[in-house]
Amino acid sequence: MTTRLVAVAAYLPPNSVTLESVADELGLTPVDVRVYQKFYGLVDIRVDTGADVADLLISAAKGIGTLAWAAHRVRYVVHARTVQPTGAHSINPLLTVARTLGIERAVSFAVTQHACASGLLAVDLAGRLLAGESDPDALALVLTGEKTYPHVNRLMPVPTIMGEASAACLVGRGEHGDEMLSYVWRAVGEYCAGPELPDAVRQKFQREYPQTLAELMREAADRAGLGLDDVKMVLPHNVNRMSWIRVAQLIDFPVDRIYLDNVPVTGHCFCADPFVNYASALQDDRLGPGDPYMMVSVGLGAIFSAMVFRHRGVTR
Repeated sequence: MTTRLVAVAAYLPPNSVTLESVADELGLTPVDVRVYQKFYGLVDIRVDTGADVADLLISAAKGIGTLAWAAHRVRYVVHARTVQPTGAHSINPLLTVARTLGIERAVSFAVTQHACASGLLAVDLAGRLLAGESDPDALALVLTGEKTYPHVNRLMPVPTIMGEASAACLVGRGEHGDEMLSYVWRAVGEYCAGPELPDAVRQKFQREYPQTLAELMREAADRAGLGLDDVKMVLPHNVNRMSWIRVAQLIDFPVDRIYLDNVPVTGHCFCADPFVNYASALQDDRLGPGDPYMMVSVGLGAIFSAMVFRHRGVTR
């Protein structure tokens, strides 16, 4: 038995916001905006102004059509977050989500240890927890997505822009769903200060970032018993297009097999990006039965993470 993605759904808020409209919030000049658009591929983001965090997560989870009849099998609800939860102790959005979805008996908690790579961490953790369950049909619900409050956007290092898309996935260890083949992550503690890095150290990180990520992707493919040429699609975090072009050149991987279609549409949506891109890739018929694919994300701090699956066909 192995960890599997049983079902995946994404929620993209209907309200699209241009980069120009949030330029002041991000401290960007008109010239900066043009550079972001032309070179980094960052054009618009999605924002749900009337929604809180619980609303975003519920909207994604309700996209899983099988969740209602499988709710009694859900043992864990995990919210993978980039930013640590804040607010009154009595207000827990995850408990609101569980009650709304009818899974309040499940154990609910959040993980933030890998920042924007915490989504992949949560999937691996969910599989490990389910391995200890006596019921082979037990499930875990992994949720991703956060609000783009102004102070959060200012914490994120350039060049990226944060959006509010969210995603939900059911994780199981039965016979159905996409099979996890490998999971690799690497912490580079030299950059643990994140947004507070001195300029010289930040520049070093930007230089080393593509090579470190390229090495990790090669390792993830190797541990899955594959070559990078065997990987049908890379489902990335949407930090920007330029960084992925550099990584593709280093690993000699076709850029059109890195799903970048959402970069100008959603921006970088915290931990949700690989799962949102997965849902989009399925909708676009970019993955077929038996295709290996790789989810990749990098968290501030710095955590590099890659997870390889074989597509077996998930439910929605």
